[in-house]
Amino acid sequence: MTADEPPRCGFVAIIGAPNAGKSTLINRLVGAKVSIVTPKVQTTRFQVRGVAMAGMTQIIFVDTPGIFAPRRRLDRAMIAAAWSGAHDADEVVLMIDARRVTNEDTAIVTRLKEAQRPSVLALNKIDLVKPAMLLERTAGLNAIGDFTATFMISAETGDGVEDLKAHLAARMPEGPWLYPEDQLSDLTERLMAAEITREKLFLRLRQELPYALTVETEAWTEFKDGSVRIDQTIYVTREGHKGIILGKKGAGIQPVREAAQHDLQQELGRKVHLFLFVKVRERWLDDPERFATWGLDYNA
Repeated sequence: MTADEPPRCGFVAIIGAPNAGKSTLINRLVGAKVSIVTPKVQTTRFQVRGVAMAGMTQIIFVDTPGIFAPRRRLDRAMIAAAWSGAHDADEVVLMIDARRVTNEDTAIVTRLKEAQRPSVLALNKIDLVKPAMLLERTAGLNAIGDFTATFMISAETGDGVEDLKAHLAARMPEGPWLYPEDQLSDLTERLMAAEITREKLFLRLRQELPYALTVETEAWTEFKDGSVRIDQTIYVTREGHKGIILGKKGAGIQPVREAAQHDLQQELGRKVHLFLFVKVRERWLDDPERFATWGLDYNA
C-alpha cells in the first residue's frame, strides 16, 4: 500500500471460547502488550482495544472475554460484551484452539451462523497439532459454519499472523484513522496498571481465588524526577482470601508487587514505586460501579 491510497480504518472483534489465545493474538498483532495473558480461563473481563497499523490502514482489534456458560452476574456481563463486540465490528475473527474443538466452540459457530454473521476462522496453536488432524478440524468447522476465510496460525510463535493481518487490513472500510498512529491501546494508564497487577495475581494464585478478586488503582502521584508512585488496592470477597494473598509476613504479596512493578516500568518507560494494599469487599462482584468502570452492562 502506498501513501497516495486513501486511509482505511475499521474494527475487528476477536471472539472465542476461554483460553483460545485471543489476548496473545491481540498482543502479537499490535506488536505490544495491550491485553494481559495467563494460563487461566476467563482472564479478560472486558473489551480491550489494541490499535495496529498496516500501511495506510488502521485496524482496531477488540479483545473480548471468552464465551462460555455463565454462572454469575459478571459472567453474563462478560459474555454480553463479547457478543456486543462481534455485532458492532466490521469484521469478526473466531479463534479456536486447534488442539480440540469443544462444545463451546461449536455453539459459537452455530450462533454466528444463525445471526447471519460471517466471520474469519483462525485455528490457533497449529504448532501443537499434527497436519492431518488440523485439516480434519478445518473441514469439520467449515462444514457447520459460515466463514469467509480460514487461517492456521500460532499466536505464540507468530506463524500465519501477518497473513491474517493483511487479509483483515484489505477488508477495512475507507475512512480516517480514529487514533494517533503511535497509540497502541484505548486503556487508560490507571486501568492498564491495575490489569498488570491482576495478571501477576492470576499467575501466582491457584484454583478459584483469582476470580474473586479485583484490582483498582487508587492513587497516581507524579514526582519531579519523572518517577511515579502508584497505589493500588486488591479487593477480595472473604477475609480468608486476604491472608492467602498477603502470605506469612508479606511473602505472598511481595513477588506480585515486584513483578507488577517491573512490567509497569517497562510499559511506562520510567521509575515506578508500586504500593499494594489488600481489603475485603464482600460484594464487589455485585457492585454496579465496578461494571461501569469496565464498560460492562450490570443488567446483562
